Amino acid sequence: MQVTRKKNAEFTDERGIIANLLPEGVDIKSVLYITSKAGSIRSNHYHKKDTHFCYILSGKAEWHEKPVDAPEGTEIEKEVLGVGDMVFTPAMIIHGVKFLEDTVFLAFATESRDQENYEEDTVRVELI
Repeated sequence: MQVTRKKNAEFTDERGIIANLLPEGVDIKSVLYITSKAGSIRSNHYHKKDTHFCYILSGKAEWHEKPVDAPEGTEIEKEVLGVGDMVFTPAMIIHGVKFLEDTVFLAFATESRDQENYEEDTVRVELI
């Protein structure tokens, strides 16, 4: 699991801070603003082509993942993410998220997230 903790500011002055959230050269096609209630579960799927970065604006979430081709019995990786944390999920990685608090996050996706493309690229599974 690729987690970046509390992204450091690249520029700070009396007006505030500027921080680059994504690595240079990433081709983003969709940015989503997502809210989730405490106790809710999202995802429980993987993407055939899409990769995405999820950046926590507020709240706390428990992120679970494992590769699609992991052998039976492979332990599920789990990380608790808080404000300022970002997780990268490549294609063919099953992921599920349990929200420990009301949470707001941004998802930066490399594929279009219009409903038709999203459903075509998404395979639903029960991870958590």
